[in-house]
Amino acid sequence: MNAQKILANIQAPYLKKDLPSFRPGDTVRVHVKVVEGESERIQPYEGVVLYRRGSGVSETYCVRKISFGVGIERTFPLHSPRIVKIEVMKSGKARRARLYYLRKLTGKAARLSEKEVNTAESHTASGSSQSNLTKKDNSEVALSH
Repeated sequence: MNAQKILANIQAPYLKKDLPSFRPGDTVRVHVKVVEGESERIQPYEGVVLYRRGSGVSETYCVRKISFGVGIERTFPLHSPRIVKIEVMKSGKARRARLYYLRKLTGKAARLSEKEVNTAESHTASGSSQSNLTKKDNSEVALSH
């Protein structure tokens, strides 16, 4: 066996399997286990994913949030036992893998537009109901005048 296969076999039990798929630009809520003295609590950290890097056990991602007007970036290991849960809140539309340009932007300029979900079922269902509503609205308007 070569060294890469040996490392993959050693790292396999430490990889988490129930991770959601998220990309740079997505807004995520990371639930982090915080130890203070003898007590443990879970603290949510919500922000925009700036980047993902690495692979396997060493894969990390950076989340940026604005707290009291100050930008805070925190890098999390993807497969860390201290990460209880990762929730994807919104999917942002980003055309780059590293969103470092968000560091310079403030306020509304720092927002990313939300990614649209393109599924055949949602188009057909919403498209047909939308056209029916439009026809009804037009007829009601014509009757009221």
